[in-house]
Amino acid sequence: MQSTHFDVLIVGAGLSGIGAAYHLQTKCPGKSYAILEGRESLGGTWDLFRYPGIRSDSDMYTLGYSFRPWTDARAIADGPSILAYVKDTAEAFGIDRKIRYRHRVVRASWSSSDALWTVEANVGDEHARFTCRFLFMCAGYYDYDAGYTPDFPGMDRYRGRVVHPQKWTKDVDYEGKRVVVIGSGATAVTLVPELAKRAAHVTMLQRSPSYVVTVPERDAIANWMRAKLPSSAAYAGARWKNVLLGMAFYAYCRRFPKHAKRLVVGGVKKALRGSSDAAHFTPSYKPWDQRLCFVPDGDLFEALRNGSASVVTDHIASFTETGLRLRSGEELPADLVVTATGLQLKFLGGMELEVDGARVDPSTLMTYKGIMCSDVPNMAFAIGYTNASWTLKCDLTSEYVCRLLRHMDARGYREVCPRRNDPSVTEEPLLDFSSGYVLRALVRLPKQGSVPPWKLYQNYAVDRFLLRHAKIEDRALEFRA
Repeated sequence: MQSTHFDVLIVGAGLSGIGAAYHLQTKCPGKSYAILEGRESLGGTWDLFRYPGIRSDSDMYTLGYSFRPWTDARAIADGPSILAYVKDTAEAFGIDRKIRYRHRVVRASWSSSDALWTVEANVGDEHARFTCRFLFMCAGYYDYDAGYTPDFPGMDRYRGRVVHPQKWTKDVDYEGKRVVVIGSGATAVTLVPELAKRAAHVTMLQRSPSYVVTVPERDAIANWMRAKLPSSAAYAGARWKNVLLGMAFYAYCRRFPKHAKRLVVGGVKKALRGSSDAAHFTPSYKPWDQRLCFVPDGDLFEALRNGSASVVTDHIASFTETGLRLRSGEELPADLVVTATGLQLKFLGGMELEVDGARVDPSTLMTYKGIMCSDVPNMAFAIGYTNASWTLKCDLTSEYVCRLLRHMDARGYREVCPRRNDPSVTEEPLLDFSSGYVLRALVRLPKQGSVPPWKLYQNYAVDRFLLRHAKIEDRALEFRA
């Protein structure tokens, strides 16, 4: 009979969940744990998304795990390669044997008298219940059931097919067809050059431009180090090189936004070789007010130069039977419309949360170090950076959770809970980002605070010190023996 009680329950078997399991079994080997995964396979994002050309939007030396070198020569990797990397990692460390698939967590209830979480999950048509001392949420931050598609007028009369990239299936046919991709974010700039290889023509339709930066698919310095150094040393060197370059570029963009804008837009003009399309890549906002889009070896610009793709900046007036009518009066014929219009954020996988019988509204909470929530005991969550690789923060989060668990064991504590006991702390939005998917969800998300430890830093160097080396006990953490 399978056990239903564990020291730690991890929710989610994606990139962060597999990493959390490695850190837990390595640094807290005496702890029992299981991973509850709602889908039928591991991999999270990299198993869910199947649209053509799906790839990382961060280099793999930072998106990869700190403890398992990325050995592929490509720094920007395709989705199947990343999924294989996550699966190989889970198998190499025996983590795959700890996963319970088709367990969709729907509710978690904390009892202070028992110092115990009761976690409920749907398993098909059945129901399962687990208990644990510590709950580690690694379910990501977006809705796996559906992406975001605006309610465009006239969609019901369009005779072609409309598909969101999150729902892409093998039967989506674009060979020799006229395709319109709505959007200008990372998904759109990935899809357009890939679809253009087989479609009759692909049009990227955007309401407003995004910053798009060409990066090399292969990192020459990292590959040189791999040829000259042991695998672990080469990986660490490439990882730190990219961490520092990324931090420096972000700081430069924030400190000198006008100059950074000229640099990025100038790079686009150079890639397009003087084409008038450069106007479609000149945003009105500052660099890093939204996430930058990276295109390996300028593949998007190559598709624009050779005429297999084009960009239109306009608003949709309505769908027609055969395509899209724009506010300018222009009509875009389309056999297939791809709505790369964004994600829907969902905190903690959308599960219900209770503490001592009282329902918890996530929007009333404040995040502690970007890892725990005020007034919610013995629970942590893993969410990555908005301005750098997801895994950089998730690795640090997992290390901190292990430090916290060891600290509690050493002192006989059975409960830890962040408390907002400093009246000078004011609330701020959790994410300082102007992307649509963030703005739509802010009202439902927890807040961050104005000062540490409630302040959420998007800075790997700062977090590395705070989460690895700063004292565990502080005035905001309440422990109970």
